[in-house]
Amino acid sequence: MGDILIVDDERDIRELVSDILVDEGYTTRLAGTSGAAMREINIERPAMLILDIWLKDSAMDGIDILKSVKANFPDVPVVIISGHGNIEIAVAAIKQGAFDFIEKPFNIDQLIVVVRRAMEVARLRSENTALRGQYHQPIKLTGQSAIFKVLKSNLDKVTKSNGRVFITGPSGVGKETVARYIHANSNRLDIPLTVVNCASLDPETADAKMFGIEAENAGAQTGLLDSAHRGIMFFDEIVDLPLSTQSKLLRVLVDQSFSRVRGTEVHKVDIRFISASSRDLQAEIAAGNFREELYHRLNVVPIEVPSLEMRREDIGLIAKDIMQELHVTLGLPLRVLTDDAIGTLESMMWPGNIRQLKNMLERVLIMGRSKDLIEAEELPVNDSPSDSLDGQIVLSGSLATMSLRDARELFEREYLLTQINRFGGNISRTANFVGMERSALHRKLKSLGVGTSNRSVNPSLQS
Repeated sequence: MGDILIVDDERDIRELVSDILVDEGYTTRLAGTSGAAMREINIERPAMLILDIWLKDSAMDGIDILKSVKANFPDVPVVIISGHGNIEIAVAAIKQGAFDFIEKPFNIDQLIVVVRRAMEVARLRSENTALRGQYHQPIKLTGQSAIFKVLKSNLDKVTKSNGRVFITGPSGVGKETVARYIHANSNRLDIPLTVVNCASLDPETADAKMFGIEAENAGAQTGLLDSAHRGIMFFDEIVDLPLSTQSKLLRVLVDQSFSRVRGTEVHKVDIRFISASSRDLQAEIAAGNFREELYHRLNVVPIEVPSLEMRREDIGLIAKDIMQELHVTLGLPLRVLTDDAIGTLESMMWPGNIRQLKNMLERVLIMGRSKDLIEAEELPVNDSPSDSLDGQIVLSGSLATMSLRDARELFEREYLLTQINRFGGNISRTANFVGMERSALHRKLKSLGVGTSNRSVNPSLQS
């Protein structure tokens, strides 16, 4: 029915309480000191705690243990018992989160009623949490390009496994979204994804935040590893994880166990790890910024997320999803991109990838005209890189130094390369968009020295 930890410095009392509860169908564990109690709690969280206020020969009293349990396991009900009970102690216990207070010598029927009520409340809270957890915001990955389909296929292969995944790709491509997709489709979905923003960790406090702290007079403070138990932990930009913490993380990867800061007890955990970085890992390893052994242990299944420029034909779909999201989350008007506007977006440079596209669309929706459609001329394509990260039209900067004939030829070549890339090398779709017959487009491409055998063509000219 439930695992109840009974903490009392009087052996006869804790054994009597245990016998009563075992007869009622509960399982029990016993502890006579605060140290023994904290060890039992750290080994496995109990379903409930029956706790004596006064504990002889202990570093902590019942209130200290109560505070620690409520700080780390707020859903665990705690019933306080004491032979020195008074209203002040009862009020103090309730204020610290105790479920109820029973004074020694207690009535057996009263004890059973309080325990049943506490366990029922804990059960209802657990069911409520589980029901809330059954609804998960769907994580949608959008695209129809060949390179996107490969990415999606690879992700669907790894979601149900427990293999460690290392996600790479330039900044802004949505590496955390990919991690959340894996989590949302995994068998660990019921435990929230634990995200570690490695760049924000202070080297002096990183170990405590990750592993928790054992404090002699204040119990244990749990860390991120405790939160991720039976779930998934995602390291965002793991290269920024402090070197000392990298070393300690290796042990967790080797045997799924760790010790808290200033602690000696070994705690077992069951965690699946996903890591991500936009940096050159080999260069970081060579520079001494990242442990090579840690990299190899994390890089079991490598997943590379392509840049936006590698999947230009997906831009229209991605933009539609972004605008829908901005409409729901920020209340911005729900507008539609015209075909010309989509074509313009597909012809831009996107060094900031999806994050840059989202920023630009948010600005258009905030500052744009009050109508349903977004026209191409409304897009801020002429901003300089120093003023904004918004996209730039893919055109050569040397046109002004050329003759009209050479400039026109250069423009035609760049324009057609961009359109071919936009349509994934599909000549028929390209010809239809640019308004040429397929045979005429082939002749034009041949005259410009553009090969059409490859499906993916670099839209930038090589000088």
